[in-house]
Amino acid sequence: MTSNRPYLIRAIWQWISDNGMTPHLLVNADAQGVEIPRQFVEDGRIVLNVSASAVRDLELGNDYISFGARFSGSPMNVLLPVPAVLGIYSKENGQGMLFPEEEEGAPPPKGDGPEDTPPSGGRPSLKVVK
Repeated sequence: MTSNRPYLIRAIWQWISDNGMTPHLLVNADAQGVEIPRQFVEDGRIVLNVSASAVRDLELGNDYISFGARFSGSPMNVLLPVPAVLGIYSKENGQGMLFPEEEEGAPPPKGDGPEDTPPSGGRPSLKVVK
């Protein structure tokens, strides 16, 4: 099956927008194919406001997210491979979803067989990045 990440990004973007909040993307700025203004990168990450009022021509595709925006008054086209998106959340209340980092060239996860269960006592975990 294909990745569910682009579908979740679109759904959460819509949910945040429908509730009058401001959707932000947390992006791995060092991922291959990311085209962003490098001067705003901190610790290899960048947070981008992707509200309908902040960007133009927003496309939330299955492989890439693209839009035009202004950074310090200068227009720029932004291109983000979907695997580079680490999370989408509301600026106002932080609600949204974080995604695990995908290693480049890593095979997609397998089905739901026993080899995919965490070791006994092991639990999946998420880390909040601010």
